[in-house]
Amino acid sequence: MILRTWHGRTRLEDGDAYETFMRERAAPDYGSIQGLKQLYFTRRDERDASHFLLVTVWESIEAVHAFAGENAAKAKYYPEDDRYLLEKEDNALNHRVFLAE
Repeated sequence: MILRTWHGRTRLEDGDAYETFMRERAAPDYGSIQGLKQLYFTRRDERDASHFLLVTVWESIEAVHAFAGENAAKAKYYPEDDRYLLEKEDNALNHRVFLAE
């Protein structure tokens, strides 16, 4: 199992619009990929920015590839992101999940 995280930041005044975009555009795209087990979109507002942390859980690295492409570490962006994000991080982080016995 793979846990993948990505962080993005908008201006505080764009936070509500970006949250709506995430619900209406990004979430259905993530959900269309076979192998997605869980999806969490989080938001934290502070001073002049809204921080978004996406946490996804995938069956396997192959499922991540189906979403992100050949380079599983490469962050995936939508054309709408150019309107909202203050910067675009190059990579998402992929973590192999293991359970303690």
